[in-house]
Amino acid sequence: MAKAKITVVKRLDLNEVHRDSDLGCTFSLDPVCPRFVEGQKFLYEGGKVPEGFCPGAFVDIFRAIGELRFGANHPWVKRPGKTLSCCTDGFRPVVFRLERIEE
Repeated sequence: MAKAKITVVKRLDLNEVHRDSDLGCTFSLDPVCPRFVEGQKFLYEGGKVPEGFCPGAFVDIFRAIGELRFGANHPWVKRPGKTLSCCTDGFRPVVFRLERIEE
C-alpha cells in the first residue's frame, strides 16, 4: 500500500476567519494553531499518527489519506495522487496537502 506525504499548506488566523462573526463563546488562544508550521512535512506509512502531528487533525484528514493510499484520484485536482484536506478546528483550521507516494 502507498505511503502518504502530508504538508502543512496554510494555518488560518482566528482573527481573519471570524473577523465579522460574533462567536457567542469565550476563547483565549493563539490566533493560529501553534502545532504546525507552514511547509512542515510528515510521512504516513500506516499504523501510528506521524510523530509530532496533532491527533485531532489526523482524525479529520484520515479518510482523505486512506482514499489516496488505496489509489483514488479526485477529478477536481489537476495532479493524480494529490488533494487538499483540513482539520475541523472551528477557530483556527489548518489546511494540508496530501500526496500519495508510490513504492
